[in-house]
Amino acid sequence: MTPHLDAKIYLVDDDAGVREALAWLLRTRRLVSDGYDSAESFLADASVLQHEPMAPCCVLLDVRMPGMSGLAAFELLQALPWRASLPVIFLSGHADVATAVDAVKRGAFDFCEKPFSDNALVDRVERALEQSAQVLAQRRVQRELQQRLASLTERERAVMDLVIAGLPNKLVADQLNISVRTVEVHRSRVFDKMGVKSAVELANALRP
Repeated sequence: MTPHLDAKIYLVDDDAGVREALAWLLRTRRLVSDGYDSAESFLADASVLQHEPMAPCCVLLDVRMPGMSGLAAFELLQALPWRASLPVIFLSGHADVATAVDAVKRGAFDFCEKPFSDNALVDRVERALEQSAQVLAQRRVQRELQQRLASLTERERAVMDLVIAGLPNKLVADQLNISVRTVEVHRSRVFDKMGVKSAVELANALRP
């Protein structure tokens, strides 16, 4: 799996030794991490809660910590609009396995039981980063699509809607009470602005 050199892993564990060991382990795979000694300090990081990630990331989150638990922090992360781009892997002791499994059912990416296998844990991290990268790429495509749609004039949008519906230029012209030549001009501009070469390609780009 190709490493994401711009990725970030958030290590949230009250045990400094665990954080240091995890940070070292991730560095062996050329992965950068930030450590937090509590859920509160992690959530206080404005970049996590206030802005959608710009690069692939994931959270390694201890289930049981003094103060706010990992599960309570997870619930807050699940409320974020960009939660899919911030996958969570729980670090659980044996007594917390059932809780971690339940969290996975409710949207966590995975869990790893302590003491964990180094390679297995980093493999899971890399899979989580791959998911994060895919989600972020999809979001970028959707943002670009919305920007392209916003660049269309009202008439171009009307022509586009009828073209997508499968109407030939003659029927589009009849419905909009304009000439076929005008339809052709608008159709060409729509294709240019939307970055497509055919009505089929346009329809596929707009398909949810």
